[in-house]
Amino acid sequence: MIRLFHVSDVHFGAEDRAAVAWFDRAVKAEKPDAIIMTGDLTMRARSREFEQASAWLEGLQRPTTVEVGNHDLPYFNPFARFLMPYHRYKQLERVIEQPLDIRGITVVPLKTTARFQMRFNWSKGFVGKKALQASLGLLDAVPKGDLVFVAAHHPLIEAGTRSTGKTRHGREALEALAAAGVDAVLSGHVHDPFDVEEVINGRTIRLVGAGTLSVRTRDNPPSFNEIRIQDGKFETIARRMGEADYTVTEPQVAAEPVG
Repeated sequence: MIRLFHVSDVHFGAEDRAAVAWFDRAVKAEKPDAIIMTGDLTMRARSREFEQASAWLEGLQRPTTVEVGNHDLPYFNPFARFLMPYHRYKQLERVIEQPLDIRGITVVPLKTTARFQMRFNWSKGFVGKKALQASLGLLDAVPKGDLVFVAAHHPLIEAGTRSTGKTRHGREALEALAAAGVDAVLSGHVHDPFDVEEVINGRTIRLVGAGTLSVRTRDNPPSFNEIRIQDGKFETIARRMGEADYTVTEPQVAAEPVG
C-alpha cells in the first residue's frame, strides 16, 4: 500500500505551532511515501515566512511537491505582485510542482492563482487557458494505468464548505481534466477537509480538499489528509488534531450540479 499525506494552508506567519508539530510527528513516525502540499505555505508572502516554510519542508525529509496558493503572492508590494509574483518562491524551487517518483501514480500541477482578476476579491480561484493547457499537456505523457491526481490550490467547484473557492472557469477545467482521465483533484484554500465526487459524461472524478495547520480554522480543527492507495484505487482519511481514531472519508456528491 502507498500512503500520501496531503497537507495545505499552513500559513507560516499565522501557523498553529502545535498543529505543525503534530503533523511533523506523524511524518516522522509513519514515513509516508510522499507529501503533496496544495498551497498557502505563507500568510503574507514575506521573506521570513518563506524561510520558515523552506526549513519546515526540508525537515520533513520526505519526497514533496508543492503548489502555489493565493497567500504566496506578494500582498503589500504591488510591483512585486504584478512583475515578480513568484520571485520569493525561488527558495523552494526544488519542490515547486515537482514530479513525485512513485510507481503507478502521477501528480500533475494546475495553477489556480492569479496576480490580477476583474473582480474585487483576488484571493478566489482562476483557471486560465494557458494554465489548463499546460496541465493537459502533462497529462498526455502519463503512463497508461497510472492513478492520476491533479494538485491545485483552489477547489474547482464548491464542495459544501463554509469558505468558498469561487473558481472562475473551474467547471470547464474539471470537465477537461475528467475527459483526460484524471482520477482526483487535490486542493486546499477553504480550510476544511472534504471528499466529493462528480460524474461527468459517465466518468467519476473526485475532489479532495485538505484542511489547515494554521490558526485560521473554520468548521474543523487543524487537519491533513492521508491518502491510501492500493490496487489502483484510493481512499482518503481526514486526520483531525485531537482525534485518536481515523476513519475513511466516504466521497459525497458534489454540491453543484453538472451544467
